[in-house]
Amino acid sequence: MSGERPVDGPTLTNDPLGVGYREREESITLTPLERQIAEQRGTGVSQADTALAPETELLTLNIGPHHPATHGVLRLLTTLEGEVVREVKPLVGYVHTGIEKNCEDKSYWKVIPLIERMDYAGYYFNALAYCMAVEKLLGIEVPKRAQYLRVIHTELCRIHSHMLWLGTSALDLGAISMFWYCFRERDNVLDLFEMSSGQRMHTRYIQIGGVAEDVPPGFVEKALWFVRQMPSRVDQFADLLDNNEIFLQRMRGVGVCSQERLLELGVTGPLLRATGNPWDLRKAAPYSSYDDFDFQVPVGTTGDNYDRYRVRLAELYESCKIIEQALEGLTEGPWITDDRKVALPPRHELATSMEALIHHFKLVTEGIRVPAGEVYLPIESPRGELGCFVVSDGSSKPARVHMREPSFINLQALSDMVEGEYIADLIATLAMLDPILGGIDR
Repeated sequence: MSGERPVDGPTLTNDPLGVGYREREESITLTPLERQIAEQRGTGVSQADTALAPETELLTLNIGPHHPATHGVLRLLTTLEGEVVREVKPLVGYVHTGIEKNCEDKSYWKVIPLIERMDYAGYYFNALAYCMAVEKLLGIEVPKRAQYLRVIHTELCRIHSHMLWLGTSALDLGAISMFWYCFRERDNVLDLFEMSSGQRMHTRYIQIGGVAEDVPPGFVEKALWFVRQMPSRVDQFADLLDNNEIFLQRMRGVGVCSQERLLELGVTGPLLRATGNPWDLRKAAPYSSYDDFDFQVPVGTTGDNYDRYRVRLAELYESCKIIEQALEGLTEGPWITDDRKVALPPRHELATSMEALIHHFKLVTEGIRVPAGEVYLPIESPRGELGCFVVSDGSSKPARVHMREPSFINLQALSDMVEGEYIADLIATLAMLDPILGGIDR
């Protein structure tokens, strides 16, 4: 009797996971993607076999919406097969501010501080697109000095934005020291903004008709010093990263997306130029005297993450060239329009001119009255085509303000770029997109 199995003892089974596991497993329902994978790997694969096979098991993972790993409050609903990305859906709207709707309740002047806070890394570009759209409806000409000052500040802002992108993107790949080097140069740019406007960020420097005030003494010399030493700093950044084998392996051949697909999605900026397409509104449709300056449009070849990195790095050199030319060619003259129905009259006129006092009172209390009409005005931001659509009903408040935000358009391409890549490459590719969630969730 000692060799016999007890009648009331545990029943042995060939199921290593325990009695009844097979019954529970058969109730599992395959998703369409799981069923497709099973069909691709051969016929006769049951639901139970698919659920047990590690190579075909799919995992849905939420990346975000916590801030540090997603360059903003972004949620990525990611489907993984092991470590390979099979599908990714970007979900936005977590910080929706309703900026465009709020603009309808503000006078044209008071819209500028709101509009600047969409793309918080490229605030000068937001203000420039909006002000140029309103100026087109008003039919006014911006003085040459104001146009050059706008170019100087927007190109400095492009450098500021690219420094923020490069520092945080390198941090995603483990290159911690790059973050501090980039923020050192970014701080130099913010010093210049503080010098010209009194503010380091969201300066409200660009105004309808020109700029808020002329640059102070010493600004030109300090800006020239910065743009003449900045290229050597960019050389150092390139040496640090281009000689880093880990960085190169994480970048080259990763996140490739064809030029045709990007054009279908409406993607512009460095992402499109990385594929070899030289589309840049500063060259294709010059504005604010950009046709006065000599500069090149950097392009890539394959459209991978490395090309996106190299295009933005090359843009830093070109921005320095543009700023230096604008500073050396800065002519004397007014820095804002002399149309008293658009710009506040000089303070010294208020004590001697009744007309100046009346214009000042009307502008401060009521704001600018813009003729009825609508206009779309695009410019080249650090992330691509930033367009401002303004509708006027003839009052002192815009009837509609809508921004074509390149970060929102570019985010569409993420799924095409990362399908079939590893999850670590998803983080690197998202960084190369350079999305700004303030603009996406405007």
